[in-house]
Amino acid sequence: MQRLGFIHDMMDVKVLILYAMARSNYPMTSQDIYEVCYQDDCLSYFDVCTAIPELIKSGHLQQVEDEKYVITEKGRQDGEITADSIAFTVKLRTENAVARYNRQVRRSSFVKTQIIPRPNDEFSVMLSLDDEMGNLMTLELVAPDQRQAIRLSRLFEKKAEILYNITMSELLDGEDSDED
Repeated sequence: MQRLGFIHDMMDVKVLILYAMARSNYPMTSQDIYEVCYQDDCLSYFDVCTAIPELIKSGHLQQVEDEKYVITEKGRQDGEITADSIAFTVKLRTENAVARYNRQVRRSSFVKTQIIPRPNDEFSVMLSLDDEMGNLMTLELVAPDQRQAIRLSRLFEKKAEILYNITMSELLDGEDSDED
């Protein structure tokens, strides 16, 4: 019986990894690589974990800080040559997954939180939102316990832009009414 899907052997796994890595703007962990490449049910995490050291040894990938990997120029060139062997639907799903990954990493570089213990068992939650030009907003909130501080931090990570827009709207709308 013929196997369905794009992944049939280790070479297919390597080609797909190179295709994804060539489109990533940021280093990726083996888990990140697996997640963006899992566009075919025939791919397993163990396939990815086997392929990565082989791609490093062959000079197609390079390990950088904290167990993260980037594609080399050799990997980029060889990936372009072999990209035609990837099924069209797998390519599209992989490109979309890598684009989502790039957006998530880019956004996380702009949204930062820090929890700092204070006297009396309280916590300061430092929240900041940046853009390409620099800091847009820094906010310090006091939480009565660590659980609430963690919750504030996580919610800010999800809603930083909304909070910034609401704050700006409220402040600027208030300025207009003061001038009347």
